[in-house]
Amino acid sequence: MRIAIPVLVIFFTAIFGFSCSGLHVETQYDTGMVTSSSPIASEIGCQVLKGGGNAFDAAVAVGFALAVCHPQAGNIGGGGFGLVYSANDGTVTALDFRETAPGAATADMYLDTDGEVVSNASLLGARAAGVPGTVAGLYELWRQYGSGDWYDLIKPAIDLADTGFVVSEHLAGMMAGYKEELAVFPETRAIFMPGGVLPEAGRKLSQSDLALTLERIGLDSTDGFYRGQTADLIVTAMEAHGGLITHDDLDGYRPVWRQPVTFTFDSLTVYSMPPPSSGGVMIGHILKLLEPYDFYAYSPDHPEYMHLFVEACRLAYADRAVHLGDPAFVNNPVSMLLDSTYIDSRRKLIDRDRSGVSTEIGSGIPNRYHESESTTHFCVADSAGNVVSITYTINTAFGSKLVVDGGGFLLNNEMDDFSIKPGVANIYGLIGGTANAIAPGKRMLSSMSPTIVMKNDRPVLALGSPGGSKIITTVTQAILGFARFRLSVGEIVALPRFHHQWMPDTLYIEQGGFDISVVQNLIGRGHLIKERSRYSDLQIIHITDEHLLIGASDPRGGGAVKAY
Repeated sequence: MRIAIPVLVIFFTAIFGFSCSGLHVETQYDTGMVTSSSPIASEIGCQVLKGGGNAFDAAVAVGFALAVCHPQAGNIGGGGFGLVYSANDGTVTALDFRETAPGAATADMYLDTDGEVVSNASLLGARAAGVPGTVAGLYELWRQYGSGDWYDLIKPAIDLADTGFVVSEHLAGMMAGYKEELAVFPETRAIFMPGGVLPEAGRKLSQSDLALTLERIGLDSTDGFYRGQTADLIVTAMEAHGGLITHDDLDGYRPVWRQPVTFTFDSLTVYSMPPPSSGGVMIGHILKLLEPYDFYAYSPDHPEYMHLFVEACRLAYADRAVHLGDPAFVNNPVSMLLDSTYIDSRRKLIDRDRSGVSTEIGSGIPNRYHESESTTHFCVADSAGNVVSITYTINTAFGSKLVVDGGGFLLNNEMDDFSIKPGVANIYGLIGGTANAIAPGKRMLSSMSPTIVMKNDRPVLALGSPGGSKIITTVTQAILGFARFRLSVGEIVALPRFHHQWMPDTLYIEQGGFDISVVQNLIGRGHLIKERSRYSDLQIIHITDEHLLIGASDPRGGGAVKAY
């Protein structure tokens, strides 16, 4: 029997502002590791590994557990993406289980008779929902790579929903922040506001209808969701609330295996999601723009580095708005956007001393800006060397705010990720064009960026994060922290973050994260700066040269690393 012995490794590192020395301690494990936004889900995944399951089994168990104990983002009513490294054949594959537009969807379905966007139409209620992909995606992951019994992997989530779990401070705060929205629909109030009161931290939340839905999925796999009783409940909810999803939409949903976006950065090979996610292309575009610059003399909060990063983002997000969409509907110029000649030509637009002007690079009419906590990410690594990196979502916090009556789960509001009107921003402030217009069966463009980083043909990092449009910059900054600043994963997740996305032409920085001299330097370069609350919930696993595992869960969230 192999005995896992955690090893304490001590590093002398810089603390948060990188202005003084401190002591940083990390623990390495040699058998298995799970990091997620929920300590409960991480522990469930770790128990699967301890019981002989592989990383793919554990990922399935974590995904369904998050659907119970992390309802603001964990889901069976949404969709997502996964990056999979199989140690058996040494390949990295991308799994697309993104939601699709219903068959009755139209390009102008959220516009009034004057052609103007109807407020909240793409965000609230049944009409905002795309056809869910999570159940099909997790089943496909298990079918292709799993080793354990399907029902056994769902059983912990069933029990968690049936007997209940203790509400954390983080979840209680999220529910309190969305109290008004959770009260809109009686089906949702019945689950999250029993007796008209939100559960407080330390109280139990049980979800008996969700337990029955999960039981059907455990017994009948995808038939337990896309057909039969659960499908009937979804369609009934659609009919009751003016939604579009039909039995045919559900029955016809299929996940898709895709080739990842792949590129090199320094000595690393990075694998990330291809379209309909913009994540991999954007991360590659930004990193390749920055690759020639020497950051070794800087720190992650140095204004010169921050300025160059922002200018690279300005160029990349301008391209995102025009070029990217569902590959079944549009020709995504991935090769062009990562081509060295094209990258070199775009880099010439960067002024090392002055901020660019977004309206001179592209056009758009930004009309709102909002950050969601409702996407979530988890990573799993096992003793055989398999690695899984999954990001899935219901879009904004608690999705469409509509629970399927009798099913116990929230529906997504992913239709807002389409360009509901060219030139008008979505909930994340992102501008889109015709490439991401609504069409029946189409997958909406995403920023989700589950990523696996390789060196010498073996994984060294698995990472990802929620954060809407900020996912891309969060993951890119993490890779730079590892590759250029030589930071540990614990330091990387704690770094203060900053973000720019072309439109609105604003540099967002986390409150209290940057010294006033840094801010003044950036203002002097012409950047319009706004402070905002801390964002994203980065999850990372690092596999060392000695094949030991080090994990980190973002201190901004309520997650945890579980390993043995």
